[in-house]
Amino acid sequence: MYLLPAIDILGGKAVRLAKGDYAQVTVYNDDPVAQALTFEEAGATWLHVVDLDGARSGTPENMAIIEAILAKTLLKVEVGGGIRSLGTIQRLYDAGVSRVVLGTSLVADPAFAEEALSHYRDMLVAGIDAKGGEVAVAGWREGAGVSAEELVAHVADIGFKHLVYTDIARDGMQTGIDANTYVRMAEIFKNPVIASGGVATIDDIIALGKVADSIEGVIAGRAIYEKQLDVARAVVACRVAEKTSELRRIAENPCGGCSC
Repeated sequence: MYLLPAIDILGGKAVRLAKGDYAQVTVYNDDPVAQALTFEEAGATWLHVVDLDGARSGTPENMAIIEAILAKTLLKVEVGGGIRSLGTIQRLYDAGVSRVVLGTSLVADPAFAEEALSHYRDMLVAGIDAKGGEVAVAGWREGAGVSAEELVAHVADIGFKHLVYTDIARDGMQTGIDANTYVRMAEIFKNPVIASGGVATIDDIIALGKVADSIEGVIAGRAIYEKQLDVARAVVACRVAEKTSELRRIAENPCGGCSC
């Protein structure tokens, strides 16, 4: 379990949206690269970047900024937003991106998603954003008419090994998380998931840590920018949760599954 501080890029700036609403934008830093460096200095090893312009238009529009972050930090970077071609994935791969999130294309162009898996399986992440149990696409502006649980099961079946699940109703609202939602999605996905949406304080990290077997990582944005969540403390809390989960698994199965 690890922390992924989030940088959402809109118009070249680091922003956050409330409930995914492009009309409710707060600018937190005019320089996303400087923001990434700040997260790295606080101890983060991962970064979650969303090209909001790309998510809305369907074509990445902030590639130069992403490339600059990769060039100036040692962070592992996960990128989403407007990734709908193999050429885009290849460019991100060449730049050094660790993982690429496919979102809208999971619903709008499933053939592309499966083709991408055949070429880039190890670096692909299914990004499923949901509100009221229904998947949202196109930068959260449209309902897809698809059950979130059905889509989670589908992406597991076709071979995705990483999943970012976002609770839109909580995203950017600092209302706290619903840990049970992520446990349920991990059960369906058959792998731990990356939790996104609603992290407000260190208490939410601790709550997710109690179900760490179901949680690969935790994305946090507005709570960090508004000083409600300290990155350094959150990084440590994630590491403690991961270690505690590992020790629990060892205690429950001390022989590693042998027949003794």
